[in-house]
Amino acid sequence: MRIDGLQYCNWSRRVFEEMREGGVDAVHVTIVYHEVFRETVLQIERWNRYFEDHGDLIVRAGSGEEVRAAKAAGKTAIIFGAQNPSPIEDDIGLVEIVHQLGLRFMQLTYNNQSLLATGCYEAEDMGLTRMGREVVAEMNRVGLVVDMSHSADRSTIEAAEHSTRPIAITHANPFDWHPARRNKRAVVIEAVVAGGGMMGFSIYPHHLKDGSNCMLDSFCGMIADMADRYGVQHFGIGSDLCQDQPDSVVEWMRVGRWTKKIDYGEGSADNAGFPPQPDWFRSNSDFPKLEEGLRAVGFDQAGVDAVMGGNWLDFFDKNFGPAA
Repeated sequence: MRIDGLQYCNWSRRVFEEMREGGVDAVHVTIVYHEVFRETVLQIERWNRYFEDHGDLIVRAGSGEEVRAAKAAGKTAIIFGAQNPSPIEDDIGLVEIVHQLGLRFMQLTYNNQSLLATGCYEAEDMGLTRMGREVVAEMNRVGLVVDMSHSADRSTIEAAEHSTRPIAITHANPFDWHPARRNKRAVVIEAVVAGGGMMGFSIYPHHLKDGSNCMLDSFCGMIADMADRYGVQHFGIGSDLCQDQPDSVVEWMRVGRWTKKIDYGEGSADNAGFPPQPDWFRSNSDFPKLEEGLRAVGFDQAGVDAVMGGNWLDFFDKNFGPAA
């Protein structure tokens, strides 16, 4: 089983074909950055057309069993997620609605302060808000996974502690390995895994040691170190692949509607666009190289299987449905 914990590509038949070439069985796709509820529905409409036009390659999924069925049919399962709580606007009742519409992951923040928690680019981290605590409880109830990939430290720790179900960091890396602002400090990772949570390792160059020049053995060595430290069962891939996206999309991701200025996010105008991917992971067809890299740093077959998708599948089984 090969599963990617997050992608935001410029979707096309070529990308879907590369998923099949790489043997990718499921992908958590971002359908929301700053879209409100009605705009989220429009994104689902757009995906329904993808499923109609490319049904020989992809299929919608909202459970572990549907991922298994997709694999058996030789297709890639597509799982919907939001990188912001904007789809629920200021209405807790929409948590259940977006889950019914197919959303399975929702970040409590995207870099900035939200109604729920604090993003990693804010100067002050106030933790979960009153609404944030209520929304986390509602997400737990319906089976919408709490994703803290772009959240600040205190907010992430409080989400892990307040949530009665495991939470996720779908796409980030350890701060100790590469001190990017959005990578996660050890205390944050410890809080997430203590509750049975999952972390997907990102191949987005701003999150990699040595950026676009990061070597496969460095990336896989980092995964091995994390598995030794916390247990392999907590980790997978969350590539954050943004293949074929124009640089203009970065402006929407970082700016949305909250400012009239350009926000350079990672630190400077040099980071205004998408950086080149490492040569060992340019598309979904490169997934087999990750397996080779994991073996090269000492993972046995069981460990490779766990990191490449088994852990995510187990997480889907336990967390995509209503609370028991």
